[in-house]
Amino acid sequence: MAHTHSHDHHHHGHGHPHGHSHGPSAHPAQAAHWSILRMPVPARLLAALAVSACLWAVIWLAMR
Repeated sequence: MAHTHSHDHHHHGHGHPHGHSHGPSAHPAQAAHWSILRMPVPARLLAALAVSACLWAVIWLAMR
């Protein structure tokens, strides 16, 4: 027994223009002074742990 069905794919986009262009009026890319992607993996892990500890401290202080 063959089972066939169809789905209506409705796209719920918004209709206003975004003004996105890649023409000559586009802003040139700027050099990043600092990037997390340039950090070594251990430094990234330490930074993530430090941020996490700070956020948990905020939560702990808010709960007191």
